[in-house]
Amino acid sequence: MAFYDNSKEQRVVIVAEMDREVADAVATGSDATLLSYFYDEDTYIRKTAYLSIGKLYKADAAHLPAILKTLRKHFTNPEAKVRQTVVNAAGEIGKYDFDAVQDFFDTGLFDDHHSVRNAVIGSMKKMGEKNPAPVIAWSKKYLHHPDKEIRREICHGIELRGRTHPQDILPLLKELQFDTTRRVRWTLVHVIGQIAYKKGCLETVMHDILQWENHDLVTDAIAEIIDVHHRYRNFSFYTQDEAREVVANIRQSSSPSSAHAK
Repeated sequence: MAFYDNSKEQRVVIVAEMDREVADAVATGSDATLLSYFYDEDTYIRKTAYLSIGKLYKADAAHLPAILKTLRKHFTNPEAKVRQTVVNAAGEIGKYDFDAVQDFFDTGLFDDHHSVRNAVIGSMKKMGEKNPAPVIAWSKKYLHHPDKEIRREICHGIELRGRTHPQDILPLLKELQFDTTRRVRWTLVHVIGQIAYKKGCLETVMHDILQWENHDLVTDAIAEIIDVHHRYRNFSFYTQDEAREVVANIRQSSSPSSAHAK
């Protein structure tokens, strides 16, 4: 039976039982129980397992050495689902102590399996939201990596922080403005759109990107920003028409002729 085939009450019982079993497995170094959860076909069982790791650490940081020993042991598992769950568990710890788990992301970013690399991106998002400074500093190391997929994944991974604090990631995005790889460029334009629709964000993004040198990319990014305000119209601070007006006003006020007139 899949996790969500159970009633809400039954799921509460299952989570509590898994929390106890994961804590026992970490404390005793037992592999069987933890691996059965990390390897489970049900995404939600694996998620509950890595959230249990996070709860164990948050309850008492003294558990960290045992947790890290356990995660490192399973990070060499040939099964991608296990490595994926390890990365997600490391991400739960990285929300509070990124330095302790950085090596999981240095390795996971280059994993052969896409699901593990996607777990790195997902973890970057949740860590960047809670603990942005070390995650952003780490991301900078890979912005110009020779592998285009690494550059794309880093660009994608910093997105969530940018949705509420675009000023934190705009300097990193700017460094990618001349990337000629189509997938990287598309991701960059996408992320610029994603960080521009919340309250106060459109103005911050526009004032910044209008100073960039790659005007063709900026034009594409502005088109994406306007389109996002339609696609995300139920969540955007501005309507699409209002966004168009804000964009037009900022472009006009930022134009050389406007500056000269002042």
